[in-house]
Amino acid sequence: MATDIRLKDRLPDLTDCIVETYHEIDTIHHLGHCPLPSVDSVVDFMQDVKEILYPGYRRRQNLHFGNVTYHVGDLIDGLHDRLTQQIARALRHDYRRRNGLPCGEGQMPDFEAVGQEKAVQFLETLPQLRRTLALDVQAAYDGDPAAGSLDEIIFCYPGLEAVTVYRVAHELHLLGVPLIPRMLTEWAHSRTGIDIHPAATIGHSFFIDHGTGVVIGATTEIAEHVKLYQGVTLGARSFAKDEQGNLVRTTKRHPTIEHHVVIYANATILGGDTVVGHHSVIGASVGLYESVPPNTIVMLEKPSLRFRQAS
Repeated sequence: MATDIRLKDRLPDLTDCIVETYHEIDTIHHLGHCPLPSVDSVVDFMQDVKEILYPGYRRRQNLHFGNVTYHVGDLIDGLHDRLTQQIARALRHDYRRRNGLPCGEGQMPDFEAVGQEKAVQFLETLPQLRRTLALDVQAAYDGDPAAGSLDEIIFCYPGLEAVTVYRVAHELHLLGVPLIPRMLTEWAHSRTGIDIHPAATIGHSFFIDHGTGVVIGATTEIAEHVKLYQGVTLGARSFAKDEQGNLVRTTKRHPTIEHHVVIYANATILGGDTVVGHHSVIGASVGLYESVPPNTIVMLEKPSLRFRQAS
């Protein structure tokens, strides 16, 4: 016991050493009275949105047309308030960052009003989001003979989970909301192993089968009726730099996938100028760095197998 007390006597000095690094390294802390968006609140927001997008499948069951209007209305009211606050925080932080304003200094626009407007604009996208997601669910069912029902896909498929979160995050991205879209897609990434940047453009009837390891970069463009398998990367070939050596962040770096394309497991397609033409098939483990005409099958040459007697 005496040894434990002596060891604990060192903890105050350790605390001082840690806090000193906050003064020494000012790039990886956010201290002050300017709150950032809350990860917990953003995740709760997404869970409530899924309650609206897929009523009866998530937390609240025993819903029917007699009570669903009240249920959705209650969710919408809470989402409005929560999302307004989180968007306002994200906008305020982004404004300070871009203008070099320390916390508590400078004249601020009315970000609460802007946040409320963007929150309402987002909520108004939910009817169309449901229509698009219904096509995604159907595409998953039509594209996977192992699927027993649409219910199974909604309950169980990580590809649909990742695409659902992506579509919500993409709408917020289109509204100019900082931070929150990426928070959402990285949360989905941690749950599903599927990494979709919220800035990517993806058409309807999109299906990711199995899903783990899929990467879709920010400037990727995917048309409708596209199917990806696990491990597919739609990435950048290189990163252009300006005269000062800084990365150029506004160029198209990721490929374009036209409609009715299938890309099999572990294929890698890179480059902003790379276009995969419609109705093409990209085989497993293909590395593709140039465009493919429509109606093309791209496969690796069949590898030769070597057999030898075990010793």
